[in-house]
Amino acid sequence: MLAAALDSLINRSLSAPDASGWPAGTRLVDTRIGRLRVLDTGGKGPVVLMVPDGPNVIEHHAAVIERLRPYARVVCFDLPGFGQSRPALGYGHRLQEGAGAVLAVMDALDIREAALHFSCANGLYAIAAAKAAPHRIRRLLLCQTPSMPAMRAWTQKNVPKPLQVPVVGQLLMRASRRRFASVWYGIALPDRSRFDEFLAPAHHSLTHGGCFCLAGVVQGLSQARDGELEGVKTPALLIWGERDRSHRRTSPDSLRELLPQARVERFADCGHFPDLEQPQRYAELALATLNA
Repeated sequence: MLAAALDSLINRSLSAPDASGWPAGTRLVDTRIGRLRVLDTGGKGPVVLMVPDGPNVIEHHAAVIERLRPYARVVCFDLPGFGQSRPALGYGHRLQEGAGAVLAVMDALDIREAALHFSCANGLYAIAAAKAAPHRIRRLLLCQTPSMPAMRAWTQKNVPKPLQVPVVGQLLMRASRRRFASVWYGIALPDRSRFDEFLAPAHHSLTHGGCFCLAGVVQGLSQARDGELEGVKTPALLIWGERDRSHRRTSPDSLRELLPQARVERFADCGHFPDLEQPQRYAELALATLNA
């Protein structure tokens, strides 16, 4: 509880967000869990609700959004503690809190039903939302999300031990968030050819008041119980980038421990962000799944 409060307090001290360069349709939306930055394309059709995988922010999803928006209403929001969505006092990034953030945005925008496009650990929040409100989650469109045990193993291998320690992790991330972003893209991307393309929006966000509460997510998800996400029957698509060095020992098929119905599509030429690295291919698969 102390660590969550510290995350909230130190991120409130960041500079006020500069909205002048935000993508069209982006604004701060008041929800029951706090004020979150949300991009909403509006329009008719099925709703696709997505969140960036930090240190990514809404701007990283521009190409995917443009390919989906002719066929769907696309909503993209920064989760609490990431981008320009400051974490409320006491928000601890646990499974049910992440699910609550999803449903809070849906309620605030009067969205009855949506498909969820989430990546890596955030995919566990999407599954939690589908379990909490199965009648409201139409599809799960996941990337790089393994089973809970595989996610724990990934964390132990890829997340420095100090970040896993409450309070210590929060202070370290606050002081080194830009450095962590640079190191992470070097690991997550298959090569250096698109490094600057990913790093520039992240550094711009972090320089202008953006949050990167990685320690909070790691600590919050560490409290998840085995079996907590079992029983979800929502149709699911998992897209897996096979050149993701951080997940080279992770089996994408492990997700079927949670979602036996999941269909797995492998992108052999992609790293940790297959949806962003190959937006056209991702959009075609997502729309086909959405309309199945």
